[in-house]
Amino acid sequence: MESTKLKLYVGVDFVSAFAMSAFVALKEKQLPFDLATVDLKSRENYLRPYQDLSLTCKIPTLVHGSFALSESSAIAEYLDELSPGHKKLLPLDIKQRARARQLQAWLRSDLLVIRKERPADLIYFGKKDNPLSDEALAAVDRLFFVADRLLEGGAEHLFGDWSIADTDLAIMLNRLVANGDHVPARLAAYVHRQWDRDSVRAWMDIERVTPAIQ
Repeated sequence: MESTKLKLYVGVDFVSAFAMSAFVALKEKQLPFDLATVDLKSRENYLRPYQDLSLTCKIPTLVHGSFALSESSAIAEYLDELSPGHKKLLPLDIKQRARARQLQAWLRSDLLVIRKERPADLIYFGKKDNPLSDEALAAVDRLFFVADRLLEGGAEHLFGDWSIADTDLAIMLNRLVANGDHVPARLAAYVHRQWDRDSVRAWMDIERVTPAIQ
């Protein structure tokens, strides 16, 4: 691996699910990195310096020397190839690896209504009182179906050993668990197992400022 140190750009509030995924990936790989923040509320990510860096104006963005990469799933794949001797972030088996990528893409492209009605902020700052809409409940049913199918037989992780897809799925499920919404006991236990990993604890231990009530 190149000796150039890695730098990860995340939102200044440290609540983005995608930033968390990239942070956990770096921690699991045991790669040293610097953490930098971007203020999304003031639209700092759309200013030219960051746009030139990230291309897409999104977080997280990983910087490695003169190379910068955004999108957490792309970052995980890059880290696996950059440092193949460390813990694998994606399954070794070709079919399981493809399934993990399928799950990651689905979590990012579908279920928007869950992300809207149960934003990741509530994991850190408290519950939402509003009940889930019918559309959100339908999305939750799809989420539970996929999670149940992939965790058949009481599996501890999705693909035998832990992968970054476990973190991504647990984040989505924890939007519901943390809010006190109904989640099957087996899936709630899965979330708690994932949340007990050192890499996830390191993210949760970051100090956050409680947002002012509007």
